[in-house]
Amino acid sequence: MKYRRLGNSGVKVSEISLGSWLTYGGSVAEEQAAACIDRAYEIGINFFDTANVYMHGTAEEIVGRALKGFDRDSYFLATKVYFPMGEGPNDRGLSRKHISEQCNASLRRLGVEYVDLYQCHRYDENTPLQETLRALDDLVRQGKVLYIGVSEWTADQISDALRIAGDMNLDRLVSNQPRYNMIQRNIEGEVIPLCEREGVGQVVFSPLAQGILTGKYRPAEAPEQGSRAADPESNRFMQQLMNEEVLSAVDGLRSIASEAGLNMPQLALAWVLRQENVSSAIIGASRPEQVDDNAAASGVELSADMVSEIDRILDGVARYD
Repeated sequence: MKYRRLGNSGVKVSEISLGSWLTYGGSVAEEQAAACIDRAYEIGINFFDTANVYMHGTAEEIVGRALKGFDRDSYFLATKVYFPMGEGPNDRGLSRKHISEQCNASLRRLGVEYVDLYQCHRYDENTPLQETLRALDDLVRQGKVLYIGVSEWTADQISDALRIAGDMNLDRLVSNQPRYNMIQRNIEGEVIPLCEREGVGQVVFSPLAQGILTGKYRPAEAPEQGSRAADPESNRFMQQLMNEEVLSAVDGLRSIASEAGLNMPQLALAWVLRQENVSSAIIGASRPEQVDDNAAASGVELSADMVSEIDRILDGVARYD
């Protein structure tokens, strides 16, 4: 496993990280989740990502129990705050109240005294950015959080946060967690250039486009029963990509993967990791073998010709907005 700095910070995280969105506490039993986390740790993955809203706190509890047997200083643990965790008017967003209460709740569920990375899961239009950043800075000063980041923020929102943090002498963002893969490339236009200049690293989620880039979904074939695409709850995130044009283009990547001695998931992950501003790519796994398979993409370098051929094949389906 290779490691990269998280943005311009001094901490190093594994190029491949293990997440728990739509899996742990949901479609994946706790025993399976623990087996995946154990295997990830064993092969050198030190970055584990979750969020308070994943299965309404259950994912955090499962991740926390699975990590209990490892030395706390040997892994990097991230969680998030923003989405509703109750029915009350203050049970959501990025107010000082919600951030403080949810950080404490996450620490209890995870069974730790601090999280390495605390991320704003989305931008909150209803809370002054100064209030949010001050609340996060307070958590850092209290020792409950070591680094702060955001998820799915625009370039302007990230830029504003960095400016305000500088003006107010607050702790600075080190990461952004965006959706990024061979097809969904919208961060390339403004977010990555800004983050490269400012030392903010990308912690990429959905590098396999919810499984589309694994190649298991073929044109003109109905998804197999039991697959994510056949699950009405999970496939709502895949709908826009489950069409003949996209699946046919993805099918055309098989020859490139074969030429590189990779399978389709490894090709997709290697493509994401070619981007120097990416600090880590988050995978999901329901079996330890999937962890092994995906982790093999760490350190793989694609030639310029391969990258150009991927662009040619995906021309017309790759999205930049």
